[in-house]
Amino acid sequence: MKVMLFGTQPYDKESFERIRPNFGFEVCYHRSHLNANNVALAKGADVVCIFVNDTADAETIGALSEMGVRLIALRCAGFNNVDLKAAARYGIPVVRVPAYSPHAVAEHAVALMLALNRKIHRAYWRTRDGNFSLHGLMGFDMYGKTAGIIGTGKIARELIRILKGFGMEILAYDLYPDEAYAAREGITYVGLEELYSRSDIISLHCPLTDQTRYMIGDVAISHMKPGVVLINTGRGQLIHTEALIDGLKEKRIGAAGLDVYEEEAAYFYEDTSDRIMDDDVLARLLSFNNVIVTSHQGFFTREALDNIARITMLNIREFEAHKPLTNEVRIDAE
Repeated sequence: MKVMLFGTQPYDKESFERIRPNFGFEVCYHRSHLNANNVALAKGADVVCIFVNDTADAETIGALSEMGVRLIALRCAGFNNVDLKAAARYGIPVVRVPAYSPHAVAEHAVALMLALNRKIHRAYWRTRDGNFSLHGLMGFDMYGKTAGIIGTGKIARELIRILKGFGMEILAYDLYPDEAYAAREGITYVGLEELYSRSDIISLHCPLTDQTRYMIGDVAISHMKPGVVLINTGRGQLIHTEALIDGLKEKRIGAAGLDVYEEEAAYFYEDTSDRIMDDDVLARLLSFNNVIVTSHQGFFTREALDNIARITMLNIREFEAHKPLTNEVRIDAE
C-alpha cells in the first residue's frame, strides 16, 4: 500500500516516520499542497493523504480516480476542502481524524483568551524595549464572567471544563443540544441571539457548512455585548473578516483571537516574511493591537501530531483489510 502525503512539513514526516514501521506502508512526502495543477504527483499512490490547505475538488478527484487512487485520507477533522459528492461519484472513500487532541485546541483557545484579556502580547514587546508602564494593559477577571460556546463537540467540552475551572458561567449553542450533558455539567443551552447578547467571551467550535459559513457577520456582531472577546479556533470562514474589522473599529468587539483565517491557504504554514503581504484584509487585521492571529496551530502539540499519524494509519489499515471505515465521511453521489 503506497501512501502519498501532501502539504507535508518536517514535523509531519517525523510523526509519520515514528509510527510507519508499525504498519509497513510505503509513505512518500510532498511539501506542495494538492490541487488540480499538481495532482500528477499522486501517480502510483493507492492513498492520498491531505491536510487543511490541500484542495480535493471535483477536477482533482477525477484525476486521482484516473490514476488509480483508491482512498483519500484527511489527517484533520475538517473536510470542507473535499468535494464529497465528487468522491462518492468516483467511488473513492474519504476518511478523517475526527479527534486528535481536543485538549490541544481547547488549551490554545484559552491561551488566546488570556493573552488578549491581560494584553500579554503587548506587555512582552514593551518590556523588551524597557517600557514597564501598565498604561493600556488592564484586563478583567475571568471569574464570574459568561462564556458563549458555539458547538459542543469534544473540543468545546474540554474548553468548557477548563473555563468552569475559572468560575465562568457557560452558555452553549448547538444544532443538536445534549440536554443530559448540560444538566450534568451545569451549563445552559440558549439561542444564538441570547448567547451573543450575554457573553463576555465567545468561542467558535462548529464545523464549516453552508449553514455556518459567515455565521459571524454584521447581524451577529450587532447583537453582541459591547467589548466581547471573540475566539475562533475552528474554521476561518465561520467569520466574515470585513465585518469583524468593522466590529473592531466600532468597539463592538473588544478583542479577537484567530487561529484560522478565511483566506489562510496562501500564508499559513509558510514563511512569507521576505515578501510584501498582498492580502489587504489580513494586513488590516494584523494592524490591530487587540487582535492576535496564530497560524492554525491549535492542534500543534506532540501528542496531537502522534495521534493524527496513528489514526490516519489505522484508517488506511481498515481500508486495506476491507473492514468498515470507522472514520469515513459519507455523502450520497449526485
